[in-house]
Amino acid sequence: MRDSSPVPPRAAQLSRRAALGLAAAVPLAAASPASAATPVIGGERLAGAGVQVRGASGLPKRLTARSWLVADHESGEVLASYHAHTHLAPASTLKMLFADTVLKNFERTERHRVTDADLADIPSGSSMVGVKPGITYTVEQLWLGVFLRSGNDAVHVLSHMNGGLARTVAQMQAKAQDLQALDTHVVSPDGFDHKGQVSSAYDLTLFARHGLADADFRAYCHTKTANFPAGGKKTFQIQNTDRLLTGAWGVPTYDGLIGVKNGYTSNAGNTFTGAATRGGRTLLVTVMHPKSGGSGVYEETAALLDWGFKEGAKAQSVGALVDPLSEGGASAAPTRKAAKAAAGAPATAAGGGSSSWGLVGGAGGAVALLAGGAYAWRRRRRVVGDEALEEPQDRQNQRGRHEG
Repeated sequence: MRDSSPVPPRAAQLSRRAALGLAAAVPLAAASPASAATPVIGGERLAGAGVQVRGASGLPKRLTARSWLVADHESGEVLASYHAHTHLAPASTLKMLFADTVLKNFERTERHRVTDADLADIPSGSSMVGVKPGITYTVEQLWLGVFLRSGNDAVHVLSHMNGGLARTVAQMQAKAQDLQALDTHVVSPDGFDHKGQVSSAYDLTLFARHGLADADFRAYCHTKTANFPAGGKKTFQIQNTDRLLTGAWGVPTYDGLIGVKNGYTSNAGNTFTGAATRGGRTLLVTVMHPKSGGSGVYEETAALLDWGFKEGAKAQSVGALVDPLSEGGASAAPTRKAAKAAAGAPATAAGGGSSSWGLVGGAGGAVALLAGGAYAWRRRRRVVGDEALEEPQDRQNQRGRHEG
């Protein structure tokens, strides 16, 4: 179950990255690029209109995504991007942040007997792995349900184990603040469509990069199939819904792919963050909301990965994936004018809803909440998702309708 694909250790903070003038950004208007007048996390060019690339050519010509980003995993350099900070509905790619936040709060071997209360508040139409009340699961099995089947039932059980949905959402928002993922507003831990829940290609790439530094996260997202408890001694097989990893639905597997997470809802469309290693180099690609349905998000991701491995060595950085504040990441306060605007103007979700950000007391409060939470808790609209299309009808009937 361990990932055999090497992921280079995160490099020390680079002087080149420091020269980009990394600064904290205020929340940005939904589905619109960041203003160049506001400090931009990762560098000002990431807020620019149109494709951002320097020193390299040959980008795929038929990209339809509303937002995308290609980055080097080790250095954090952004090699190319398109509307990297645009606020869009993330769907189940938000589960990467859930894992970044909760994964280390429990041992893999810890066991939990699921109750009706653990499953009482799952949104109708959610993706489900098939968790049942009265069955005892290991934490490892629940995480396999999260990563492979995007199971909102597994997410909710782990959230209740973590102290409840509200506490988990607060911790996720605090984690996003620590990671400097300031485009992200968390409403639910599972990524299901909710008014005001948004993220960006930049933030999703931060979540993936941070997660891949953890061996368990890497192993889970790289697992293709697993046996899941069905009660008693019975099990059923679950398959990862990442088509670049499994080759499902006629999508060619991508050589060197590590993971990480795909998603789909009728509001978000298709979203995907992928990581692959070739020739000792690991690249991260996030693609959000391509026009083409079905396998389009995987095809555009593969095309951008191909470009990165072929032309990326020539590319000059157009920005950087910043380090977490808790790990010494550089930060600067927004201008007084920008901070005042942020306080008075809530962000708007891609689906049209507005939201209040509730940043848990800023960066200092975020770090404190994360530390305290880890210590204390160590111990409508109907959406039919992509995952539902990827398994036999009898198994769909067994586990319900699916959302990615």
